[in-house]
Amino acid sequence: MADVRRISSNSEFENAAGYCRAVVDDDYVHVAGTTGFDYATMSIADDVAEQADQAFSNIIEVLARARCSLADVVRVRYYLSDAADFGILAPVFKRHLGATPPAATAVVAQLIDPRIKIEIEATARRRDA
Repeated sequence: MADVRRISSNSEFENAAGYCRAVVDDDYVHVAGTTGFDYATMSIADDVAEQADQAFSNIIEVLARARCSLADVVRVRYYLSDAADFGILAPVFKRHLGATPPAATAVVAQLIDPRIKIEIEATARRRDA
């Protein structure tokens, strides 16, 4: 039987839509699409690079709760509201994931809130599972 554990950030988004920030399923951690909102203040920067850095901070926090880190990420999906932002974001992605690059996909999408310029979804594999 799989060991499934749910991790919540208790953000208003999770509470309103009925999902959790991450699901630990045996040795995999599936992190939901994560935006640049600072969940403590529910604020978001205008700058797309700042949003990406905050999204990675949010992901780092939930991965730590699942006993892993960005080094354990094996798959990442980037959802951008504007394809023109990719050039600004690529160095941010590399700074956070470049030491252990995962498989990655970037998609241009209409995101749910017009303030959101980037959303990042990640899958990690726990080494100690």
